[in-house]
Amino acid sequence: MKRTALYEQHIASDARMVEFAGYEMPVQYPLGVKKEHLWTREQAGLFDVSHMGQVILKGANVKSELETILPVDVLGLAEGMQRYGMFTTQQGGIADDLMFANWGDKVFMVVNAACKEQDIAYLKSQLTTSEVEVVEDRALLAIQGPKARDVFSRLVPDAAQMTFMQSLVFTWQGVELWVSCSGYTGEDGYEISVPNEHAAEFAQALLSQNEVEWIGLGARDSLRLEAGLCLYGHDLDTNTTPVEASLNWAIQKVRRSGGERAGQFVGADIILPQFEQKPAKKRVGYLVDGRAPVREGVELVTADGSKVGQVTSGGFSPSLSQPILMAYVSTSVLDSGDAVFAEMRGKQVALTQASMPFVPSRYYRG
Repeated sequence: MKRTALYEQHIASDARMVEFAGYEMPVQYPLGVKKEHLWTREQAGLFDVSHMGQVILKGANVKSELETILPVDVLGLAEGMQRYGMFTTQQGGIADDLMFANWGDKVFMVVNAACKEQDIAYLKSQLTTSEVEVVEDRALLAIQGPKARDVFSRLVPDAAQMTFMQSLVFTWQGVELWVSCSGYTGEDGYEISVPNEHAAEFAQALLSQNEVEWIGLGARDSLRLEAGLCLYGHDLDTNTTPVEASLNWAIQKVRRSGGERAGQFVGADIILPQFEQKPAKKRVGYLVDGRAPVREGVELVTADGSKVGQVTSGGFSPSLSQPILMAYVSTSVLDSGDAVFAEMRGKQVALTQASMPFVPSRYYRG
């Protein structure tokens, strides 16, 4: 298994390590998943996300070329800003979701760990006039929570004014940091790319502050579920379109039917009609009656036992003190308002549809 530049720090912090996307990663620390989760909601949690793929894209036509493989507005993204995007397939499915930033003469992109090799190969095959530079000498950290801004701005004072989805370059003690005001928890915070040789020192500078604790993959998952955010390979895959995934917001009007640069991306002929003609299924959120978590793979049924959906992410919400889940459910059932149940061990567990995010997001918008 591969290891990140912060592996020794995790071991020194008594992390429990597991395999994730080919890496040996911390799933939890002595604090435990629930306390790590609540710490992030109340203070500032530090996450090692160095297993993610970092890529620099350069070329005179790189943004135009990206619009042929991303269904989002690349050309209209302001310099110094970041946007959520996805690679789509000819069948309208999602091959991966990602973040990309406009750095003027180049684009900085972060892709999922489990998909990064195929994503990089895809970028190289599609961006025929652009340069695809894989960044392998930098770690990636996320500092998240209501105290994250105070903590990080003690090290980098100019970052205090950053707003949600800004992406800028700063220096800390002579070290170049690539900083995005974003994260995967629904909290305010930053994602910071730092050279491998300075990663441990930088992480320690954050951890030395009283508000900061290491947070593992276990709490990262429960935090992103509360935030209503998708996990690739679970809530998103090549058999699911962006509209089915309730990611309509991610496809800006300029790329939709009637827009200035409508379509002209992979899978557009499947995806764009779904804005007007409802797809057969949609991703929705539910609160679970009782205390037992409903996990991925559990089938959803109506009162008569008819199968109408399946859970893709589910677990206990520490913030709400009850189980929550995300699932794909038949659009006809959602429209009819029929009661939906989770079928568990031969019993029907009552569900209440909930708007997402389950826990209100606290992104800083200035």
